Amino acid sequence: MANHKDALKRHRQNLKRRMRNRHYRTRMRTEIKRLRKALEAGDVEAAQAQLPKAVSMIQRVAQKGVIHKKQAARRVSRLSRAVQALVRNEA
Repeated sequence: MANHKDALKRHRQNLKRRMRNRHYRTRMRTEIKRLRKALEAGDVEAAQAQLPKAVSMIQRVAQKGVIHKKQAARRVSRLSRAVQALVRNEA
């Protein structure tokens, strides 16, 4: 455990940031799970409705620095392709 005043403050800040990051990451994963559930069920309308929500959450988390911007782009790309494939298969 830290002993210096500035190290104690840094420790408190890190704890706060970790909790905040966990909150955002959890929300992002939940949105992605909802989208994947719609994809697995083959529900085109639900998947298309959920995609913008998931993308928005992923981009928000990336903007805050919780995940890397390229990881966000990769996730968005893969989810978008999955939804497009489902739409093509239904048509």
